[in-house]
Amino acid sequence: QAQLVESGGGLGQPGGSLRLSCVASGRAFSSYDLGWFRQAPGKERELVAAIPWRGEDLYYSDSVKGRFMISRDNAKNTVYLQMNNLKSDDTAVYSCAAAYGSSWRQTGKFDYWGQGTQVTVSS
Repeated sequence: QAQLVESGGGLGQPGGSLRLSCVASGRAFSSYDLGWFRQAPGKERELVAAIPWRGEDLYYSDSVKGRFMISRDNAKNTVYLQMNNLKSDDTAVYSCAAAYGSSWRQTGKFDYWGQGTQVTVSS
């Protein structure tokens, strides 16, 4: 059974950093594109970063470009989201997701989801 489990959320300071991790199991996730979504209260879910299975042609939303960095370790079935220069607008539940193939670039749809981890940015 496919499972994605996030960790690393919590309280971050404005201008500070947090690193999220997501461990995938139950599928050959090294062949999947992986992404990080976030959803803040009252807002739509947003894809903030994604990394294809080969690790090339990364995607970042305009809201996090230049501040966040996505990476993956296929040997560990893990995807990371390094979040730097945090802002209060980054406060949200962050979820990792997996997609087989690249159709997510057109549809935004992923096949498997984690439960999410809360990130709160506040002084």
